[in-house]
Amino acid sequence: MIAVFVNMATVLVGSLLGILFRNRLKVELQNAVMRALALCTFVIGISSAITTQELLCVIICLVIGTVLGEWIRIDDAIENAGDTIKAKLFKGKVGENRFTEGFVSACILFCIGSMTIVGSLEAGIHHDYSIIYAKSTLDFVSSMAFGAAMGVGVTCSVVFILLFQGGLTLLAGLIGPALSTAVVTEMSAVGGTILIGMALNMLGATKERIRVANMLPAIFLPIAYFPITNWLGSLF
Repeated sequence: MIAVFVNMATVLVGSLLGILFRNRLKVELQNAVMRALALCTFVIGISSAITTQELLCVIICLVIGTVLGEWIRIDDAIENAGDTIKAKLFKGKVGENRFTEGFVSACILFCIGSMTIVGSLEAGIHHDYSIIYAKSTLDFVSSMAFGAAMGVGVTCSVVFILLFQGGLTLLAGLIGPALSTAVVTEMSAVGGTILIGMALNMLGATKERIRVANMLPAIFLPIAYFPITNWLGSLF
């Protein structure tokens, strides 16, 4: 878990530095930085998604995972959490206009992707923190830019990092040894596809916002996909 706390610290410090200096940046520059970050997020997502060796797995897991997420309404829960934190921090004041947007975007960016999944598995199974440490360095830079553009909502995403990444690391310690390389690869590919959706949201490239948080259950479905398909294959 030490690597999770390091990751939380880098996001916390990075976002606070971004907030500290954001008043010195013109709105046009902040928007330009956000577009650049969106493109970087898109590239990260693509690089993870194309590692898939089982495209059908990605498709099925995303469809079923999205149905589950829509049913559970994860996106609404994260947004409500952001609104609640905002209300407690600003107590009725105007506060941060982009607080909830920053909170949701940062939660997804810092917790979804191949480095989070593989790094958490390595930390939980082999106590190898190198991937999470490398991710923390990248998150430090990203959080500064996000903090400057979106404010305190990015800082508050450290709570989600603790819950999601910390939970994944603990879970990896329990079931990680039973996960095959194929399962981990497809988990990363699904996570990368979700990041692409978030990048499109950041660019405003779709008519309606993609509710990417509702896709989160899909990340874990490859764990069930391979045993089920192997069992069906044995029947036919």
